[in-house]
Amino acid sequence: MGNLERTKGFQWDEGNVDKNWIRHRVSWTECEQVFFNQPLVVGEDWEHSDDEDRLYALGHTDAGHDLFVVFTLRGELIRVISAREMTPRERRRYEDARAEELEADPEV
Repeated sequence: MGNLERTKGFQWDEGNVDKNWIRHRVSWTECEQVFFNQPLVVGEDWEHSDDEDRLYALGHTDAGHDLFVVFTLRGELIRVISAREMTPRERRRYEDARAEELEADPEV
């Protein structure tokens, strides 16, 4: 799995900056916010990793929207491929991670 701690920003271009807004009403700023809020659950997206390693993130925006974000790492940049609201199953997994974080640090 890629090392998110070494990333320095995001890669946006005409091909991906508006796509998630058009398809799922998720803005590029919301996609970025997910990576700065805790908890952030990251896993490998084996099913769609033919040409490049793809990862997914479960996280929330500053406004509290729970998102599922598929991305890849290009050097030191995060390139968002797709973003949408979490499914009920993804939300349960995320809530479990949130509960674990609260158990570990009640001050969160």
